Amino acid sequence: MAFGKLDAGWRFESGHPGCQAEAQMIAHPSFSDLIGSLPSRAMLKALLVASQVLQEVNQDLERFGNRLLTKIQPLAWECEWNPPVFRPYDAWGQRVDRIITCSAWRRMKEIAAEEGLIAEAYERRYSNWSRMYQAVKLYLFSSSSGGFNCPLAMTDGAAKVIESLGVPGSLKNAFDHLTSRDPKKFWTSGQWMTERRGGSDVANGTETVARKQADGTYRLYGFKWFTSAADSDMALTLARVVDAEGCVKQGSSGLSLFFLKVRDEEGKLNNIQVQRLKDKLGTRQMATGELWLNGAEAQLISAEGRGVASISNMLNVTRIHNVIAAVASMRRMISLSREYARRRVAFGKLLKDHPLHVQTMARMEVQTRGAFLLLMEVVRLLGLVETNMASEEHQLLLRLLVPVAKLYTGKQASAIVIEAMESFGGQGYMEDTGLPVVIRDTLVLSIWEGTTNVLSLDVLRSLTKSQGQALAVFCSAVQKKLELAASAAELGPTVKHMHDAIGRLVQFVQGAGSKGTQLCPAMARPKLHAVPGGDKPHPGWCSRELCPVAMELRSGSYEDGAVLADSALVFGDPDLPHGGEGGSQA
Repeated sequence: MAFGKLDAGWRFESGHPGCQAEAQMIAHPSFSDLIGSLPSRAMLKALLVASQVLQEVNQDLERFGNRLLTKIQPLAWECEWNPPVFRPYDAWGQRVDRIITCSAWRRMKEIAAEEGLIAEAYERRYSNWSRMYQAVKLYLFSSSSGGFNCPLAMTDGAAKVIESLGVPGSLKNAFDHLTSRDPKKFWTSGQWMTERRGGSDVANGTETVARKQADGTYRLYGFKWFTSAADSDMALTLARVVDAEGCVKQGSSGLSLFFLKVRDEEGKLNNIQVQRLKDKLGTRQMATGELWLNGAEAQLISAEGRGVASISNMLNVTRIHNVIAAVASMRRMISLSREYARRRVAFGKLLKDHPLHVQTMARMEVQTRGAFLLLMEVVRLLGLVETNMASEEHQLLLRLLVPVAKLYTGKQASAIVIEAMESFGGQGYMEDTGLPVVIRDTLVLSIWEGTTNVLSLDVLRSLTKSQGQALAVFCSAVQKKLELAASAAELGPTVKHMHDAIGRLVQFVQGAGSKGTQLCPAMARPKLHAVPGGDKPHPGWCSRELCPVAMELRSGSYEDGAVLADSALVFGDPDLPHGGEGGSQA
């Protein structure tokens, strides 16, 4: 079924569209397979050997890879075929507001606990390397999670918030559940921030109010517009505290952070009404709902008016999860495309023997490798910060790189997976191949946890609030890496190009500062696409490279060795060169 019978004699036979088809295309998705083809595995080895961790974790990662292929991937397809259903009433007309999820989705929750996908980061068995170990497991899990990586992101974020508060006694039970390895005790958390008036603009869009009770708890009243993983056990949410005069303070300084359990001990909803489940383009495996809080009992966990500040740690963690999902989706689609190219015959030869096809794949490969390395660097920095081993420079770099990595990989993933889908021709557009599921689920990654423009402004804030220190630290970090790269003669032109780019960046920021704050927000995001207006040419449009083929010629992309270098990059042929002039490696 799936791709039918190919010219190379390759057939998919499956009672489940996409599942067995993909299993036959992708090799064993273990540590070796999903990471081993990357130069980043050498990086991981260097990092983990330095911490004497690699030998201990490698066996577990190999085991986990086998479990992903044989047990977890089939569950992911079950989640896709059986999305959640909302049942507002029972057979007798009683309001029950049940969100019914399939058994595979519930099993994913158990597996997440058994594998310690949240616990690993907080047990810190490997000190500052625990975050990297967790990130690698999440990277392996992401594409086979059936959408369960999203609840895990919010669960990790909630655990981080509670930990940052010192795990107060009133929240210890929740923290223990969130970080448990026991499937019977493990909780997932929702993140209820978005309301009808705004998404990322929580300062002006939050209308939910909190009324203090005699026993010190609060009752929440309001409408939550997007509540991902609406079937979670608990949630963190923002609300405005009503004062003694019945007034609330507007703006971000009026927002406080609350913890609430979704259901009571008897399983009844905590004065919450489910209005409906969202009909989404993708991530259909997960229940995203509209919830009406009608006196939901909650606990104030931040200082009053400090809700936005209290979720900053959560945003760092959830954005890193977004990067993990983006890089994993890119790797998955490239792996599928690579295996297809080894089998599909077109115009008398395999796709892998067509230079233009290989060059296209090589460019995708380079971007994905770069994204993976950026992810690992961000996770390394987070591990240092969490274990109090980070310098001030590390902290500044983490603050800058998290939004940069999220905005870049979110956009990048959409482009890569669509390009990879195109490599399958018309079959890439067919639902029974399973490829459109990957596309749909990837497209949300540029929106979740902040759109590109929102994150661009966040990067600008990190630069301005640090008074330029963040940029100086970033430039220094890049220069150190370029010094290492300069030892390879073939990378000389690339190193020079990067040196020049860093210089231009510094000049740009200095120039932007001299133009005043009104212009800076417009500069936060480069104009990637500019449209001429009227009879006046738009400067952004006119400054674009209008003959990219000439630029590629100058960079050596069409040299005699370029095709061999690209093929070696994508297919890992040991008989082909991995460096040299030309190709897409630079």
